[in-house]
Amino acid sequence: MKKSAKALSVLLSFVLVAVLLAACSSNGGTATPTASPESSQATNEGSGTDGEGAKPGIDTSKAVELQFYMLGDAPKDLSSIQDAINKMAKEDLNATVKFNYTSWTDWDQKYKLLLGSGQQVDLIFTAEWTQYQSYAKRGAFLPLDELLPVAAPALYDFVPKDMWEAVKIDDKIYTVPATYKEYVTDGFVWREDLRKKYNLPKPVDIETFEQYLDGIKKNEPNVTPLSMNSDVKTNLMDRFRAISGTPIGALPYGLDVDYHSPSEMTAYWGTEEHKQDLVTMKRWQDNGYMVKNVLAVKDTMQDQITSGKAAAILGDNPTRFNDMVIKIQATHPDWELGYYPFPLTNGLATPVHPIHNGFAVPASSKNAERALAFYEKMVTDKRYNLLTQYGVEGTNYEIVDGYYSMIGDSNSNGFPREGMNGWAWRNPEYMLFDKNYDGVKAIFDELDKIQVPDKFTGFAEDYTTYQAERAALEQVEKQYLFPLNAGIVKDIDAGLKTFMEKANQAGLEKIQAEYKKQWLQYVQEQGIK
Repeated sequence: MKKSAKALSVLLSFVLVAVLLAACSSNGGTATPTASPESSQATNEGSGTDGEGAKPGIDTSKAVELQFYMLGDAPKDLSSIQDAINKMAKEDLNATVKFNYTSWTDWDQKYKLLLGSGQQVDLIFTAEWTQYQSYAKRGAFLPLDELLPVAAPALYDFVPKDMWEAVKIDDKIYTVPATYKEYVTDGFVWREDLRKKYNLPKPVDIETFEQYLDGIKKNEPNVTPLSMNSDVKTNLMDRFRAISGTPIGALPYGLDVDYHSPSEMTAYWGTEEHKQDLVTMKRWQDNGYMVKNVLAVKDTMQDQITSGKAAAILGDNPTRFNDMVIKIQATHPDWELGYYPFPLTNGLATPVHPIHNGFAVPASSKNAERALAFYEKMVTDKRYNLLTQYGVEGTNYEIVDGYYSMIGDSNSNGFPREGMNGWAWRNPEYMLFDKNYDGVKAIFDELDKIQVPDKFTGFAEDYTTYQAERAALEQVEKQYLFPLNAGIVKDIDAGLKTFMEKANQAGLEKIQAEYKKQWLQYVQEQGIK
């Protein structure tokens, strides 16, 4: 019996060694004693696959609710879409998600609070216009370099390597970029049916745009010529400046850089050029092109067009223009919209930078791995992607001759195309386009012919040394500059003088000097000329 026991012991030892060798071989020769049971079930889903039933290589034993934050306004049918998503997410990831929206009213203040208050946020939209670069540099988001290959390997493989490189801040990935190539350059939008009716000029520059506005004012007393709201900095002055010159983008603090001379940064606020632009805004206000209470208007500019309240937008991108066309065709088929891209006038067409649409995991998240695994589903799993981009087929949309077609109209349909503002998780392999989008693609084809690279979006401002001055200046802008922008200050000279005095008291010169120093360092390091 002793000999039999000894023989059995030797046999078991050989079996154990064989099992361990096999385990090491399957893991590339690396032992992983602390891995969770799900670690050996890493997802095999990739781009172009539905990914049903795939499990992530992370611990999903504890149920969690993810807090997902998007900018803008939620679609009416969001709750039913959320319920459908949660049924799948519960099975796939043992997680549910709460989709939260900021609304477009003071979204920037709400965004700042979300990232600064320590509130539980697991996924949040990012872009250069939400100051992704600065927030990343200041530690608002978690670095994703090590998390992505573990929690979202299919997503990590799906996004091209050059895009991962493009969104890095200080050599770290802090956001997951969208992969769909598009142009979000601005263009004039107008009621083409009214232009034809009154034989008005086609808007191609500020002069012809103003002539169009004047024609609407004289002929359509119940329609406001210019759609505008309280964000007169972005929607009025920034876009006015974009068509008037060739800036690299809307820089803060009254600074200006021309695309063709990036190492030359100048001050715009307080100059004669600034004054003359404000004179134009006052003329537009005095002539009735904008409503008097524009600083109190919270409606989106697009809604003002589709409802018939207003006749033109100073600047909007081709995709949003197309969204308006879809809504108008359903509610007012006798109306027409026209569009003319700014780049055809100023010659500056830059394809969207990878930073433009993305999602980050804030530092306050307690569920970083699960958040990335869920976002992987949103992008690479066709079920999640179609549901959150277009709603329920047969209820919200149908496919007609290969094209997306909204069921009902913008009033009866609770989930229009990209109703969740899901620009960041677009998957080009799953995207559905309406027939009108052929026109947008034609615009993109025209812009491709004159495209120039976006060399500047990677710049990350660090305002640590002037954070207090920056906050003070922000309040000065709202109190003294916004009314000037809106054209409601009677004495422009006195108003501009007061604004500059208050801005300098808030620390404008210090802010501009430090920002310029950082900018010139970036241009030099990147070898941009």
